[in-house]
Amino acid sequence: MDQFTYRDGRLYCEGVPVSRIAEAVGTPVFIYSAATLRDHYAKIAEAFAELRPIICYSIKSCGNLHVIRLLAERGAGMDVVSGGELYRAVRAGFRQGGEYRPGKIVFAGVGKTDAEINEALDAGIGWFNIESEAELANLIAIAQRRGVTTRAALRVNPDVDPKTHRHTTTGKRETKFGVDLERARNVFNEFGRQPHVRLTGIHLHIGSPVNAIDAYTEAIARTLELIGDLRRDGFTIDTLDVGGGFRADYEGPGSPTARDYAARIVPLLRGQGLQVILEPGRTISANAGILLTRTVHVKQSGDKQFAIVDGSMTELIRPVLYDAYHFVWPAEPGPGFVPDTRWRGINFPGTRIVDVVGPVCETGDFLARERPLPPIRRGDLIAVFTAGAYGFVMASHYNARPNAAEVLVDGDDFRVIRRRETYADLTAEEE
Repeated sequence: MDQFTYRDGRLYCEGVPVSRIAEAVGTPVFIYSAATLRDHYAKIAEAFAELRPIICYSIKSCGNLHVIRLLAERGAGMDVVSGGELYRAVRAGFRQGGEYRPGKIVFAGVGKTDAEINEALDAGIGWFNIESEAELANLIAIAQRRGVTTRAALRVNPDVDPKTHRHTTTGKRETKFGVDLERARNVFNEFGRQPHVRLTGIHLHIGSPVNAIDAYTEAIARTLELIGDLRRDGFTIDTLDVGGGFRADYEGPGSPTARDYAARIVPLLRGQGLQVILEPGRTISANAGILLTRTVHVKQSGDKQFAIVDGSMTELIRPVLYDAYHFVWPAEPGPGFVPDTRWRGINFPGTRIVDVVGPVCETGDFLARERPLPPIRRGDLIAVFTAGAYGFVMASHYNARPNAAEVLVDGDDFRVIRRRETYADLTAEEE
């Protein structure tokens, strides 16, 4: 699952005790495992190898330049959804004459501005994933003015319920994403033979995280019917981007693996004559990172105990935003409290129920609620697991809190890949 393990009563990331990182860098700090990132990417590549897919890592899940480069070195392309993410990909080396081919960038998102479209054309990206007739008409107009040709895939909304959180459900008819299957036919009839935008692909993305593989197979089956109809009408469809959304292990082992997804998806796409694109993000980066915090105070309020730590919703907003579960445990829990699993129901004799909360002035500022935890004292390090995806990238400056540092561990070494912000950074753009 990952390279975060307890040895001799201490939590390690690969060969480095996380306490050593805390001493050197301070807390809160995001810690990523290079070995886990590589391993998770390799598992997807191996599972889907028969299809020879282009695997475009979803930058929105964890967009540090060093993470992007690490995955690009393994062969990954990039999935971006904004001009800022495109800039990150370009800075990481995805540019003309750079280390990685910009043709392996796919640009998704429902609200691409003219500036972002021009930036993407300048960068020489591989595909635009188009969300509406209006966006497609605008892309055609811009490409025509510039006298260039680009490629695009139309995002369809197959109206499939991925059975995930309502905020991250994207494949239902009522969401803002894509066009319904019937409308897609009209889009191709109107725009499918334009010379400046080669509309030769279909894109879908039903949500994240998706545990129900049946939802994928249903969405892909419906989309393949559309592709068959379009081909019979004379349109060239050579690319299918099936999106991302593969799960990570938040509550312990048991989520579908890359092989589980591939076992159901590959047979559907075998022999279809399609270049398949995958957009994994969470499944690569989530278990590859933790948020390490330090206990500031332990507070008793009636029969309730609070561990107040220096990490908060400004570092990890998922618990309050999505009601998301993250396994939380001391980095040095003491004898008799070393966990051998991260199952939601883990318990030991001698634990007590604790809320792990941050210092932000919101009742919603919590990292874990009603958790059985070992005795916790001021100064203890507490790790929040599976925080590599949608952690730092969703951080804020609420309560004027500087952003945390990010650290990458590789074997027995670690390095700071993003320095901790200072108070001066908070006002630098206002001076």
